Amino acid sequence: MLQGMTAVVTGGSRGIGRAIVERLCREGVDVVFNYATSEAAAAEVVGVVQAAGGRARAMRLDLKEPDGPEQLMEAAEAHLGGLDILVNNAAMSFTPTPLAQTDAELFDSVMAVNARSVFLTMRYAARHMRDGGRIVNISTLNTVRPAPGIAPYAASKGAVEQLTAVVARELGPRGITVNTVSPGATDTELLRGTNPEQALQAVIGLTPLGRLGQPSDVADVVAFLTGPDGRWITGQNLRASGGLA
Repeated sequence: MLQGMTAVVTGGSRGIGRAIVERLCREGVDVVFNYATSEAAAAEVVGVVQAAGGRARAMRLDLKEPDGPEQLMEAAEAHLGGLDILVNNAAMSFTPTPLAQTDAELFDSVMAVNARSVFLTMRYAARHMRDGGRIVNISTLNTVRPAPGIAPYAASKGAVEQLTAVVARELGPRGITVNTVSPGATDTELLRGTNPEQALQAVIGLTPLGRLGQPSDVADVVAFLTGPDGRWITGQNLRASGGLA
């Protein structure tokens, strides 16, 4: 149990982010999470957590805005009274587009949410997180299984993985662990909205465990890394992919 600890989770209203918020709250963590657009989805998460006796607060902040990440961290720390855990889950998705047809504005937006916000929240954590804290950044299996049309997304997540590797070494002397979790194909609205059923079945056929991942599968890995049993793991990229590599 992580009773009494505090956490910030970015992008916590849907999919994997929601599962992480709910799992950490079940462990006794007081969580602040942000969302960009869906107030109803965020309110539903808070309601589910509170009904189970947990504590969660939603903040509407767009991480694409230059000051958004630091505003989130400052407001969250003020509300929580300190920071023990940071989970960078928020990511901007888009319709897969060949590089030749991808404009610079899309690249900049994807990098702002997926990479720049991680840099800024981690920088804040490096300055303010309590010793012995935990940072977990969510990446993707696409950094090792590249696919056509996702160059900005894969590039942004590659940056996240390198930030993890460097900052783990910087914060290690303070007992702060920094890790990446890279999900494979995970059964979310986003996945089903951007992939035909035929493609999903093909992925299932390539996955040794024979199914799509569930958001809770990824949340369980995050809970392990943020808990006491993950104390000796840092600078790593754990692939939560059902064996798909």
